Amino acid sequence: MLVYGKNVAKELLKSKNKVKKVYIQNGFKDEDILNMLSTHKVNVVDKKTLDKLSNGTHQGIALEINDYNYYKESDLFEELTDHSFIVILDHLEDPHNFGAIIRTCESAGVDFIVIPKDRSVKVNSTVMKVSAGTLDLVKIVEVVNINNFINKLKKANTWIVGTRLEDSTSYTDVDYTSSVALVIGNEGKGISPLVEKNCDYLVKIPMIGKTNSLNASVAAGILIYEVVRQRSNNG
Repeated sequence: MLVYGKNVAKELLKSKNKVKKVYIQNGFKDEDILNMLSTHKVNVVDKKTLDKLSNGTHQGIALEINDYNYYKESDLFEELTDHSFIVILDHLEDPHNFGAIIRTCESAGVDFIVIPKDRSVKVNSTVMKVSAGTLDLVKIVEVVNINNFINKLKKANTWIVGTRLEDSTSYTDVDYTSSVALVIGNEGKGISPLVEKNCDYLVKIPMIGKTNSLNASVAAGILIYEVVRQRSNNG
């Protein structure tokens, strides 16, 4: 996988992620990054070449790294506790949303992020760039079927909380202090009907203005930090 941009380059060069190749543009002058590259073989290329490689705003540097190594469902259940915090993404499609949610999950101490194997955004170069190199610090699990996975979580005493605008509870009125999984729906369709039926609670974020919905990553951030708030207050 090829990733690009100064911020993600700095994070990856600090991490244990193996950097296979490095490409920098002629005249690249970021001394901090150049010092970090002292033990790497560097390919110096012109801007046109780097533009073609990165297909985005590269800021003069691109790194080739190994593809993301997803965690297994069994890894999650082995680590599940009475206070686990899981975020389930129900067929999210936008890599920018995914990357932003990864950053929020890392900063909030989420234990696992769960995505379906099919019809869902994957970890790619855009996700890596938006997540600002935090992928090494989070655990992402791919599951074959979200509903089957949710049913297993429920049997393991984990509460499932999804979002719905109609006939739902305010997101602040649910107790998140035990093991909980937040379900974030698709950008356009929201949570699928069957997943919705499997949720223990359906919550809403109050909409005071004319906008009747929030960006998926914004909604995720609000819900995630309500969990953090409650758990902090609970000691």
